[in-house]
Amino acid sequence: MPGNSFGSSFRITTFGESHGPAVGVVIDGCPPRVPVAVEEIQRELDRRRPGQSAITTQRREPDQVEILSGMHEGLTLGTPLAMLVHNQDMRSGDYDEMKTKFRPSHADYTYKAKYGIRAWQGGGRASARETIGRVAAGVVARKVLAGVDIVAWVERVADIEANVDAATVTRAAVDANIVRCPEAATAEKMIARIDEARKAGDSLGGVVAAVARGVPVGLGEPVFDKLEADLAKAMLSLPASKGFEIGSGFAGTLLTGSQHNDPFYDAGGRVRTRSNRSGGVQGGISNGEDICIRVAFKPTATILREQQTVDEDGHDTTIKARGRHDPCVLPRAIPIVEAMLALVLADHSLRQRAQCG
Repeated sequence: MPGNSFGSSFRITTFGESHGPAVGVVIDGCPPRVPVAVEEIQRELDRRRPGQSAITTQRREPDQVEILSGMHEGLTLGTPLAMLVHNQDMRSGDYDEMKTKFRPSHADYTYKAKYGIRAWQGGGRASARETIGRVAAGVVARKVLAGVDIVAWVERVADIEANVDAATVTRAAVDANIVRCPEAATAEKMIARIDEARKAGDSLGGVVAAVARGVPVGLGEPVFDKLEADLAKAMLSLPASKGFEIGSGFAGTLLTGSQHNDPFYDAGGRVRTRSNRSGGVQGGISNGEDICIRVAFKPTATILREQQTVDEDGHDTTIKARGRHDPCVLPRAIPIVEAMLALVLADHSLRQRAQCG
């Protein structure tokens, strides 16, 4: 099954299924002598893990990470770094009906059509448990990116939207509530709306925003490997993601060129821009301003309501999911979006170092 690796110079390969023995990641290309503590990795996995609040799936997984290779006395060796997390709280019986029936808008049908076989318990590789490896690798990527500050937050749930300043938002403010929206009053409304959907056996989507501050000038390539192109691929590879924007995004189409252009000025010998509608990237290359992105996530496909579907023999039928599922993926998507942003920047940082010194 190709397509399980991401990156060029800093390359990760994730493995494992939702209800298999374990999930994990192998990192290849990490420089040697990078200090990484298992506690740092665990802290990020705890932000991603299930069962952390009333508005997330109640699957109870400790998600304890094990570092299998690539480290010695707290430093990376420059050799492949492998990390593993065992699955413990599987309830495969909750998926018995899905053995022969396809969940609407889920990967069940397309996986079966493509491969002729699928891991129907928990969704296999389509499960968000695959992202454990991404989050673990993202911690290492951040250590490679010394001086770069990455923060993501929930910007919108359904039609409830926060107005957050990307230049000043902090992780502490994001993690101050269970929905991970740094605007407290808006967060309360989001939590109430998600809980309402949960009680109704339904789900909600929304938007995660993220910023990377302190990114140097020059990351990215001018044609096929543009920085925003790799960021888009990274974000759209996430489960339930359906849209990506950078800078002004689609709203920029409503402006004229004179309104949209970011004027340059000299800031004591450093070239800066007075606005940042480019989102920190121009011509596919970082310009030194904050990289600002947004990722749209659809409502969770697996809901506790009866829906029309077909079975593997093509017969019309209905399905009503059981088990433990996120009524909204956004709160747990925050560390995953941050990790993918870090992975792209680390990869391009090492490529820039190799090409331009």
